Amino acid sequence: MALVTLGSFIGSFGAVFLKSGATRLELSFRSVVRNWHLLAGVFLFCFSSIFFVLGLRDGELSVLYPMVSLGYVFTLFWSRLFFKERLTATKFAGLALILAGVAMVGMGTQR
Repeated sequence: MALVTLGSFIGSFGAVFLKSGATRLELSFRSVVRNWHLLAGVFLFCFSSIFFVLGLRDGELSVLYPMVSLGYVFTLFWSRLFFKERLTATKFAGLALILAGVAMVGMGTQR
């Protein structure tokens, strides 16, 4: 569980860098290759996959894969911190549903 959560955390930073890189993007190959924000985002997504794979190796897929959605939780706060996006009641309601869903799936494995 810790590895999948770590992977989600790292992947959420990948989303931040992809957004940052997208704002600087021009439609040319050279622009993409020189856009270190974009490349960092891709790297972080790939790097986070290592933790997902290691976590999934010994765990139950039906429990661990829903934990990937925790990346949305982290990304919500990073979007506020780095891009000054508004945190609305609707976003917090969605956040609560995600957390409740992850908790319910986790409890579903208890015997």
